[in-house]
Order: sequence, then structure tokens, then C-alpha cells
Amino acid sequence: MASASAAALSGRGARNLLQFLRLVGQLKRVPRTGWVYRNVERPESVSDHMYRMAVMALLTKDDHLNKDRCVRLALVHDMAECIVGDIAPADNIPKEEKHRREEEAMKQLTQLLSKDLGKELYELWEEYETQSSPEAKFVKQLDQCEMILQASEYEDLENKPGRLQDFYDSTADLQTFVRRTFITSVLNCGQNEGGNEFTKGDHFKCTRQLQMGHRETSTHMPQWASSTVTSQRDWVWLEG
Repeated sequence: MASASAAALSGRGARNLLQFLRLVGQLKRVPRTGWVYRNVERPESVSDHMYRMAVMALLTKDDHLNKDRCVRLALVHDMAECIVGDIAPADNIPKEEKHRREEEAMKQLTQLLSKDLGKELYELWEEYETQSSPEAKFVKQLDQCEMILQASEYEDLENKPGRLQDFYDSTADLQTFVRRTFITSVLNCGQNEGGNEFTKGDHFKCTRQLQMGHRETSTHMPQWASSTVTSQRDWVWLEG
């Protein structure tokens, strides 16, 4: 009798795990709504976004952060969207209602897993939502950085620099050390070296990133990006 009960429990657990994986797999078919509203051709999926965020977290070089936890947070933070979809600001859904829907979705998802694993995933999602740890706050910054990188790629593909300017504008609250290293170095320098200058709207041209964190810039630098470097740590969030 005991063995039969264990077998039934094991079978039910396997079915629940498969159902969980099928649900999470829907993220590969949920487009990022912001790009859809801007008529981007073949917009990325939520899964695409989360994957590159996880890679960015993996590349993090910061002794003050738990890298493994950052990767886990990146992989879980938008998981509820496999059920509720990608709710964008343009949908005009109140923040509280968005949180309620996603909370219910996470409860539905994690109930399909073992108690311990379900608790782990739900608490990771909750940690990100409440921004209750340095890792959660950092991954929130990566979320915006990944969006900026994707916006720059779409502008390149369409050969329309500045078309997605509002996505850049929405990241004005990026923490200083993240926005300096990522926006000024990775995005602006790389794009200008490729000949697609970000000199329209609120972008600025960064012609070269010098070794000690100094940079040469032209005009059109937004005020939020114009402050000077205050510490070496401002420039070392990525491996390399």
C-alpha cells in the first residue's frame, strides 16, 4: 500500500512538473508588449529578455553581490507573465492590480512544484517585487539595461536611430554606477564606433572610453548621465 501511494505521488509530481515546464515554456511565445506597441518587427519574447538578463547577471563582477542569486532572480522575475502576459505601462493597469495578477500566477505556478522548490521560486519572485535585497535592486537595474540594449539593436536593424528614444528616457532612475558603465560604455561607445551615432534626442555621442573611466563626449549629453566618476567601482560591474 505504501509503495502504491508513493508511486501515485511520484506520478502526480511528474505530471505537475511537466505542466509547470509547459507553462513556463509559454514565455517563449509571449512577446514583449512595449515593442509590439511600437510596431517592432518580430519583437523579442519575455523568455529572450530573461535569458540575456541572466547572462548579464552571470557576467557580474561585484564582490558585494551574490552572483548566483542574481542569476536566479533574473530567471524568475518575469515568470508570472507566462500566465498573465506582459503588462506594459501603456496598458494603464494600476500597479497594485498588476502585482495582484502576477502574485496569483506565481502561486499557481509554484503549487505545481515540491513544497521546498515552490517556496524558493516564490520567495525569489517576491524578493524582486519588493526590492528587498541588494541583488534584487541590481537585477532591476539589469532589467532596464537589457531593455536599452534591445532598443539599440532594433534601431540598428531598422536604421532609425532615436526611434525608440522613450525607452532610453524611461531609464533615468538607473543607479549611477550601472548607467555609467552600461549606457555610456557598452551602448553609446559601441554604437558610435559602428557608425550609428546617438546624437539625437537625449542621446549623446561617446567617441572613446578611456582606460581609467574618463570619456570623450560631444554635446547632447542628458543631465542624468553627465556627472563625473566618483569611484573605480562605478566601472567594474562586468567581468573582463
